[in-house]
Amino acid sequence: MTMIVQNYVESLIGKYPYWNRTLGADHFFVTCHDVGVRAFEGLQMVIKNSIRVVCSPSYDVGYIPHKDVALPQVLQPFALPSGGNDIENRTILGFWAGHRNSKIRVILARVWENDTELAISNNRISRAIGELVYQKQFYRTKFCICPGGSQVNSARIADSIHYGCIPVILSNYYDLPFNDILDWQKFSVILKESDVYQLKSILKSIPHEKFSELHKHLVEVQKHFEWHSPPAPYDAFHMVMYELWLRHHVIKY
Repeated sequence: MTMIVQNYVESLIGKYPYWNRTLGADHFFVTCHDVGVRAFEGLQMVIKNSIRVVCSPSYDVGYIPHKDVALPQVLQPFALPSGGNDIENRTILGFWAGHRNSKIRVILARVWENDTELAISNNRISRAIGELVYQKQFYRTKFCICPGGSQVNSARIADSIHYGCIPVILSNYYDLPFNDILDWQKFSVILKESDVYQLKSILKSIPHEKFSELHKHLVEVQKHFEWHSPPAPYDAFHMVMYELWLRHHVIKY
């Protein structure tokens, strides 16, 4: 893949004058999968100069915060309508179900999978036990745990926002999507991976008034984490365009 991308970029450089005028600094490219991140690892001039719009904003793969853009990983269409203004139905303290494909997920499952107040599953919820059981669990939960997987990002964050469940970011060094525009402290709980051992006490210490405030702001930002064709006002497309506009000062002619 690296060779394919390299050949493509070199063809752009040879065919058009635009890349050469800024060495690619006024170009951006989008990749929302860890294989896409790896495809560019051997192209240092692209990583250094161009704006990368990526779902995996990991510093260990060369992500540069003032230059690059963190993209939310959104799996659409959503299976069920958005949640909101329904806090009285949210009786489960915390929820996570998924594959143990990272150290933090292994620890999360080992420490909390037998807890009576946290619904932590060691594996994905099978469709065999019922239709849309995984998605419906978001509606009944106050806080949805979002640990990093093979990369720091997770589609679970956008799922949580859509279904009205406060995302609990459990990841180190994660440049959160649109954090130049949105104040994540107002609609999420941001923790370090080392906080996993105190997860239950941290969530239970959040007063009901604070939870209600987080939920209110969460509903307000839902529109920013949805894609539409054609784009709708304030949706994810316009958020990305605004993020790119904010970076125009980085480009030097």
